[in-house]
Amino acid sequence: MIDTTSSAGTRVNTNPRQILILEAVRARQSATVEELAETLGVTLQTVRRDVQRLSEKGLLMRFHGGVRAPSSTVENLAHNHRESLHSEGKARIARAVARQVPNHCSLILNIGTTTEAIAKALLHHQGLRVITNNLNVAAILCGNPDCEVIVVGGVVRSRDRGIVGEAAVDFIRQFRVDIAIIGISGIEADGSLRDFDYREVKVAQTIVEHAREVWLAADHSKFNRPAMVQLATLDQIDRLFTDEMPPEPFPALLENADVQLVVATD
Repeated sequence: MIDTTSSAGTRVNTNPRQILILEAVRARQSATVEELAETLGVTLQTVRRDVQRLSEKGLLMRFHGGVRAPSSTVENLAHNHRESLHSEGKARIARAVARQVPNHCSLILNIGTTTEAIAKALLHHQGLRVITNNLNVAAILCGNPDCEVIVVGGVVRSRDRGIVGEAAVDFIRQFRVDIAIIGISGIEADGSLRDFDYREVKVAQTIVEHAREVWLAADHSKFNRPAMVQLATLDQIDRLFTDEMPPEPFPALLENADVQLVVATD
């Protein structure tokens, strides 16, 4: 993954600004030093210093005039770094989702830091029955005594406590819930929803198939972000919750797919 592990397998200490640089480069595929400085609101010298350090550790590839991500379609950022990225936007999304989730309904929440934020926003709901393949979500919602949490069986990924594999797929097939709330790594301009781990995608596809409604929660950085494996398409989604108005061509794509767009502003 494009995390802070070097090509030699050692953990590289990075500050929040350097993580933002990695995310910005991933979102654009490549970027100039000037673009990064403008995006982050820092000096060219600061960006050059950060880029030099990141490229020395194999986290970025430099070329004349700019930098690019070494493997932008196949690897995700580490969980702890994704938690800190766009956290305010994710919190707004979570509150918007929670406002529309009725009490006394059944849900499935999948893997992701946005769904974990949503779990926190659901702590005061009543009568929920929640199925999840995310141990972080389960741990959060166990704090709600009026919520029944069902944990999917399968293989636990140590890096983010997500549960994947065929056992997870088979477990989810037993249920049909009112609402599936899913996160995603990228939404491409052809309307495809994409992620990085094939095993995670297989579970998420099963979640989509076994829900009466599918709600997608994705912050603004997910638009035009590439990832290798297709999970679904926009016409399989009923509602999209995000923190900023999507860029072109997504408004038209959402309208054509009959997706209800909710832009969380508070």
